[in-house]
Amino acid sequence: MKAVWIAALAGSAFLPGVACAQVSDPKPGQGAPSSLPNPEPVQTAPQVETIVPDAEFEAALPKLSDDINAPLEPVQDFNKPPVQPATPNAVTEQIESFPPPAAEAPEFAQPLTPLAEFKVTPVKIEGTEDEKVTTIRYSIVVEGLDAVGLKDRFNDLSALEEGDGKAANATMVAARAREDEKLAVRLMHSLGYYDGTAISTIDQNPRNSGNLRATITATPGKLYRLGEVKVAAGPTVPAGLADRELNLNPGDPIQAERIQGAEANVSLRLPQQGYPFVKVGERDILLDETTQLGDYTLPVDLGPRAVFGEIVTEGRRPVFETDHLNILRRYRPGQLYDSRAVDDLREALIATSLFSTVGVEPVRTGKPGPDGTEVVDLRVTQNAGRPRTLAGEVGYSTGQGIRAEGSWTHRNFFPPEGALIGSAVLGTQEQGLSGTFRRSNAGQRDRTFQIQASVNHSDYDAYESYTGTLGVRWSRDSTPIWQKRWTYFYGAEIVGSNEDQYNFNKGARDRGTWLIAALPTFLGFDTSDNLLNPTRGFRIKANVSPEASVRGAARPYARLMLEGTYYQPVSSSIVIAGRARVGSIPGIARNDLPPSRRYYAGGGGSVRGFGYQELGPRSPDGRPVGGRSLNEFALEARYRFGNYGIVPFIDAGQVYEGLYPTGKNMRFGAGIGGRLYTNFGPLRIDVATPIARKPGESKIALYISIGQAF
Repeated sequence: MKAVWIAALAGSAFLPGVACAQVSDPKPGQGAPSSLPNPEPVQTAPQVETIVPDAEFEAALPKLSDDINAPLEPVQDFNKPPVQPATPNAVTEQIESFPPPAAEAPEFAQPLTPLAEFKVTPVKIEGTEDEKVTTIRYSIVVEGLDAVGLKDRFNDLSALEEGDGKAANATMVAARAREDEKLAVRLMHSLGYYDGTAISTIDQNPRNSGNLRATITATPGKLYRLGEVKVAAGPTVPAGLADRELNLNPGDPIQAERIQGAEANVSLRLPQQGYPFVKVGERDILLDETTQLGDYTLPVDLGPRAVFGEIVTEGRRPVFETDHLNILRRYRPGQLYDSRAVDDLREALIATSLFSTVGVEPVRTGKPGPDGTEVVDLRVTQNAGRPRTLAGEVGYSTGQGIRAEGSWTHRNFFPPEGALIGSAVLGTQEQGLSGTFRRSNAGQRDRTFQIQASVNHSDYDAYESYTGTLGVRWSRDSTPIWQKRWTYFYGAEIVGSNEDQYNFNKGARDRGTWLIAALPTFLGFDTSDNLLNPTRGFRIKANVSPEASVRGAARPYARLMLEGTYYQPVSSSIVIAGRARVGSIPGIARNDLPPSRRYYAGGGGSVRGFGYQELGPRSPDGRPVGGRSLNEFALEARYRFGNYGIVPFIDAGQVYEGLYPTGKNMRFGAGIGGRLYTNFGPLRIDVATPIARKPGESKIALYISIGQAF
């Protein structure tokens, strides 16, 4: 066998340059044993002749170093083995060298094409269609959570529910089910069922249909309740303050939301009662599986009990000095610390709109206060913002036309909080300019002082006037940032006005000039929840303005107005709003009043469906003349969906020549409006028409403005 194996290798291609010798027949007498008749010839293993002597083979090998740790020798240092001369009985191997490599093509030296230039649009082959993604459908069954009131909460957070009953395969359904197992356990723990378990199963429903049913089976177990409740804190004034504000009692269920809310209440209420630096630590609840009770411990670091000290200020670009900050605060030094007063100061600073960043925080002084307290200062960190503002407003209403108003304001031109305001009105029927100096928080929190000068031209159906006004006013106003319950203003005005009117004595229109002195006052009470978009509450407004007009003779009179609005939500998306207004001008005849000081009705802020100032008595030439009294009413149903709204409404009103609004000859307008709710208030578009329209009255009235009608 060995000889055969060697022969086989010798004849293979694994030994180049080696030839196999011929194998001859066996000699006579060297065959099989003689005891066998006519034996078959047996081949013996061939004898292999050595082709290359060992010494010659060894000499042809490259010389290698005897050091096994030596580095490999470079390939180029190996010499080509010499060509051996042909020998008898051997096949000569011709060793040929490789040809030199060809020169590199120049295309290989060019830069690669950028990836962005490759066309990645897949090639569409006609007659083929994309394979549709396979989906399976599944239903969901939840068991055990209804008994503890968690099924709705589970459905809101469920991964299976989020999948909307569809999945790519059963593995995905099973993965969602496992997530819902964990969710069910977490929810049960949140209510105090700490032994709760959940398991999910997936089966076909019906069998062999391909549709799956995922079943989540929850077992809540017993409810765990609080055992001992302990607040680890120092003594408080009054005693037991932290325990009272925590308001957790033995026997209460160990519910996550309740416990977190109780701890948050400690963090909120203690700073309102003299502890500005209170820190609530990590709770510890030790559960007893035998009794299903949990002993609760809450560490609380009270810090010092404190009283208010002074205000200190810092910042790269301060706006106010300490004396003006003292005007804005609503507490007295030495008063027990209350975080609500700190929040109030912070909101007052934000309402000035003069800061890019502002912060208010208590700082310890180490100074002793009364009754074992420590004096705490408030540090106001202030950085000035941009003081200038450009603003604009555009509106349209039937009878008033297009009206655009723009203003430029520097809110701190005369520090502190001395604003300079320039404004202009440009419209189809009104043009004007005005300049105003206004100081906010003028010597007192929330009190505003302003001086205003203006010139105005108005051209309406009722009158045309050129008016100049100089006025001074003190006020307490609401703003969208700082809405106040009580508001007021009082002041004085001097008005010079040249106006045309219908002269009933002459039976024609003429012009006259009036000098008017007025002491306007206002008082308002507001319980609504929003200044520009109220949804609940009510408002009451009262205006009283003693005046005197001089045209040949001085005639004193008073302009009186009372208005009330009410807002009542009837659902999460519908609010019913109502308004009533009455006014009277005693002390003067209508025709002695300047036309611009009379009462008119009609328009977007009055009785919609009619043009501006369209209601009331008319002169023989058919133009409104106004009156000394009025009444108005409005009712709206404000339906909101998302950032949009629809508002059907009906308005009513009338103007009277006499002193008292009698309610006779009331006119009604009805319509519908659209609302686009933005972060600064609703954009209003109302369309209305008069009911029982008379000749000359508007068929359709359109009103566009910002804010609700009332």
